[in-house]
Amino acid sequence: FLNYVLKFIPQYSNSFIFFPGSRLRQEDYAPRILEHPSDLIVSKGEPATLNCKAEGRPTPTVEWYKDGERVETDRDNPRSHRMLLPSGSLFFLRIVHGRRSKPDEGSYVCVARNYLGEAVSHNASLEVAILRDDFRQNPVDVMVAAGEPAVMECQPPRGHPEPTISWKKDGVTIDDRDERITIRGGKLMITNTRKTDAGKYVCVGTNMMGERESEIAELTVLERPSFLRKPSSQSVLVDQSVEFRCEAQGDPVPTIRWRKEDGDLPKGRHEIWEDHTLKLKRLTSGDAGTYTCQAENMMGKTEASATLTVHVPPVFVVRPRNQVVGMGRTVTFQCEATGSPQPAIFWQKEGSQNLLFSSQPPPPSSRFSVSQTGDLTITAVERSDGGYYSCQALNIAGSVITKALLEVTDDRPPPIVRQGPTNQTVAVDGTVVLGCQATGTPTPTILWRKDGVLVSTHDSRLKQLDTGALQIRYAKLGDTGMYTCTASTPSGEASWKAYLEVQEFGAPVQPGRPTDPNLIPSAPFKPEVTDVSRTSVSLSWKPNLNAGATPTSYVIEAFSHAAGSSWQTLADHVKTESFVLKGLKPSGVYLFLVRAANAYGLSDPSPISDAVKTQDVPPTSQGVDHGQIQRELGDVVIHLHNPTILSSSSVRVQWTVEQQSQYIQGYKVMYRPSPEGAQQWVEWAMFEVRTLGENSAVVTQLKKGVTYEFKVRPFFNEFQGTDSDIKVARTLEEAPSAAPRGVTVTGSGDNSTTILVSWQPPPEEEQNGVVQEYKIWCLGNESRYHINRTVDGSTHSVLIPGLLSGVTYRVEVAASTGAGPGVKSEATSFRLGELDQDVILQISDVVRQPAFIAGIGAACWIILMVFSIWLYRHRKKRNGLSSSYAVINHHVSVFSRPGLLNIGEPATQPWLADTWPNSCSNHNDCPINCCTGSNGNSDSNLATYSRPGECVCRSLAVVVVYKSIMLCSMQSDKITSREFFKVIMFFGFLFSYDTDLQCPLPPSRMYLQPDELEEEEEEVELERGPTPPVRGAASSPAAVSYSHQSTATLTPSPQEEMQPMLQDNPDLHERRYARLSCGAWNRPRPPAPVTWRALITPRRVAPAPSAHRTDLSLPMLISPRL
Repeated sequence: FLNYVLKFIPQYSNSFIFFPGSRLRQEDYAPRILEHPSDLIVSKGEPATLNCKAEGRPTPTVEWYKDGERVETDRDNPRSHRMLLPSGSLFFLRIVHGRRSKPDEGSYVCVARNYLGEAVSHNASLEVAILRDDFRQNPVDVMVAAGEPAVMECQPPRGHPEPTISWKKDGVTIDDRDERITIRGGKLMITNTRKTDAGKYVCVGTNMMGERESEIAELTVLERPSFLRKPSSQSVLVDQSVEFRCEAQGDPVPTIRWRKEDGDLPKGRHEIWEDHTLKLKRLTSGDAGTYTCQAENMMGKTEASATLTVHVPPVFVVRPRNQVVGMGRTVTFQCEATGSPQPAIFWQKEGSQNLLFSSQPPPPSSRFSVSQTGDLTITAVERSDGGYYSCQALNIAGSVITKALLEVTDDRPPPIVRQGPTNQTVAVDGTVVLGCQATGTPTPTILWRKDGVLVSTHDSRLKQLDTGALQIRYAKLGDTGMYTCTASTPSGEASWKAYLEVQEFGAPVQPGRPTDPNLIPSAPFKPEVTDVSRTSVSLSWKPNLNAGATPTSYVIEAFSHAAGSSWQTLADHVKTESFVLKGLKPSGVYLFLVRAANAYGLSDPSPISDAVKTQDVPPTSQGVDHGQIQRELGDVVIHLHNPTILSSSSVRVQWTVEQQSQYIQGYKVMYRPSPEGAQQWVEWAMFEVRTLGENSAVVTQLKKGVTYEFKVRPFFNEFQGTDSDIKVARTLEEAPSAAPRGVTVTGSGDNSTTILVSWQPPPEEEQNGVVQEYKIWCLGNESRYHINRTVDGSTHSVLIPGLLSGVTYRVEVAASTGAGPGVKSEATSFRLGELDQDVILQISDVVRQPAFIAGIGAACWIILMVFSIWLYRHRKKRNGLSSSYAVINHHVSVFSRPGLLNIGEPATQPWLADTWPNSCSNHNDCPINCCTGSNGNSDSNLATYSRPGECVCRSLAVVVVYKSIMLCSMQSDKITSREFFKVIMFFGFLFSYDTDLQCPLPPSRMYLQPDELEEEEEEVELERGPTPPVRGAASSPAAVSYSHQSTATLTPSPQEEMQPMLQDNPDLHERRYARLSCGAWNRPRPPAPVTWRALITPRRVAPAPSAHRTDLSLPMLISPRL
């Protein structure tokens, strides 16, 4: 019943129920929850605790409920894994959780009760954590290009709580603090990928159950193709060849292809080399265009283009014709040429040095101008303008020239345009008429220009009416522009401009001039001229108010042969009926007319005023104060403009004069090379411009690529004014016209694959500018062997490494200015092997020189003589004279234990000449002559030196030879020629032995100290055995190898002991005569009367009857007598 009631207990704290018959104590109170349980997530099989703490009086009892059902604890069932702790908390020994049964997972509450009521805690959920093994989505391999974003997606295994995701690269956790890396929602995003980002990536899902790793996904970062070297645009003469170079990199290595835009590569005249260089041969004008190098791999492709311009010599399309023109009018000579590049057209009058170029706008005061198409226009023609004018078209491929004659006739006034065209707007396909009415004597010829270009009447849509008007039918958008009506007579011309705009359908159309003449003012009356000065006049007029509309303003036009060949508008929007005109030319004859204007247009011109001439300029300085002339010239201010570079040898100079003077006869144009660039001070060169109003000049015959200074000075006869400011300009550079001089190729001593190329600059007068760099081409017999180098202009040599031996190379050098490389030097061919042989031949030539041989011989002789003298002086310090020996067989056996450096210790030097006493009083008493052959023996069982030790053996042998010579010279008053010859034969035999001979290696210690020597002597005595024979007995020291440490043994060696050995080993006997071997040095026994013999042949040989009769065909023994 209680459980049933508890199901209906309200879910809030401190609720209580009174039971009948219970008594309420004053100090008792109902239960209340002090600590509510918290939600838990626990791993399966792990312990867990749901905390709950309550208070009340009496102490309440605590029970737990899960999902409304009472929880069985150890108090109910001792075997339960749930324990109710004294504090009221519920403790799980282990969380039980299965696929079907989940007894511990749910929503829990704890209930505290006493008789006053009960309290219920908050709900607390207990959930079991899980983490499955299989990823819902494994990352996959990704391949991206460097610089692009890479995204790897991953969905972790199912789990509770939801696992968090991290990433590892090559086993190392990725740090997402890198701004390029973002991990969001299981995705790994890398922006701007690099090659270092490539690797193996793993997605890691983690929660409280542990972590799971996904399958490995590999990120491959490749590179899109990019150019290391792009082709560059080039301009080449026709019939020549051109090369476009293209180098690209990428991963994988891109494939490179060439194509020509809007066409195919020239068939049969193009090559593509292994380094992807495109070469075009025998160029034609049709080869000009854009050539594109395309590099492509699996990650994408990229392109680089270059333009080829084929230069074609110029050809005239329109030639100028002879013309006759009246004074004051304008004449135009047409001249048009084509070529590639478009040729520059310039004009020159015969007998004049002035050049007129189309690229240079004429100065405001100049009457000569050349249009962009090459037409020469001369305004206000004067009688002096008559003559031949030559038109020359020039480009880098060549030049052509033609000429025409201009004849100037009498003076007549120019025509007048009464009414000209007005601005209009017309729709497409509409018809428009541009009116033009002109008067003059004779009847003027009317021409129309659109934007400065003559309107072609060959177009059927355009028609010039008899009235002079221009009719345009079926108007097109291209007809929009500024139209000029020009009325011409032999005496001059007049023009009127209007703008025509052609618009699409539906655009507002502006009508032309109204046809009602009453809307336009009438022409004013003839103007009157008063107050004439040198540069100004006063003009007045009256309007015609009897007809037409009232004018609102006036326009004043003037004509003067001094100002031009047409009417010029000097003032407009003049509100008054009088006006002062300024800025007129002195000594000029002027005509004036006035037009009335209102909002509807201009009236017809007024009658022309009477001619008026401005005041004259004094022609000479006669009768004028010279001081006044100098003062006025000094006040003239000339502003020199920046010079205009016309070509590599010409510059246009322009100036303006602010403060004029009547005493200006002309201008002196002065120029010189800039002192900064010149090696020495250069005087100013000068020429005069005497044409008044001509404020420009062309300076020609300048040096190419040189900086010049320019200035202008006004003059009047012998008087000169103030110089203008100095302007600097540099003529255009050209490629050097001469090759570098003295090109030489030499091999490098340090590296046999490197050459040194050196040269001298081209002649200064042919450098055509500043040499900025030198280009060196080292061309092999195949393109893969080509090597190019570029050095700055101050370097005159360069090392070229990495050449291959046996390959024939050609070296060419060219100087380069800002205009490009110049003439190449003549090719210098070479082969690396030949360069090395040249060095050997040079060394061989030096060695073969008699002076070199004599010097070496003299040096050797001096060394030998000094050494002999030293030995002689050393032996004289000794009291007695003993003997030394030299054994010559196939082995040279000498004693080596005492070192050469211990010569000063006679007790330990038994092999020195004065160590043992000599028993012979003179040379003849010795049984064996020191200078003749004798008997003895030698041991062949010796260790050998390696080849570097040959010099040691030879040196020791030489010492023995010369010691023997000295001993012989001391024992005998005279050495016979035969004895001396034997010694020389020994010397030659010694140095002619087989070079394959090897000598025994020296011991680790070559020399012994005196105390060490005594110890060894004791050891020798113990090892030696029997006592040594008395003097005269046959004995011989046996050579001991250095492998016997530092001991040596002297053993009697009679001739008979050697005989069986030689009989058993005949080859050894033969080798003894075929080869000389250097034996080891043996330390002899202490001084004793021993006689040494030499073994000559296997059989005993009787002593020679005479000391001087020794057979030279056998090895020799030279020994002093002991």
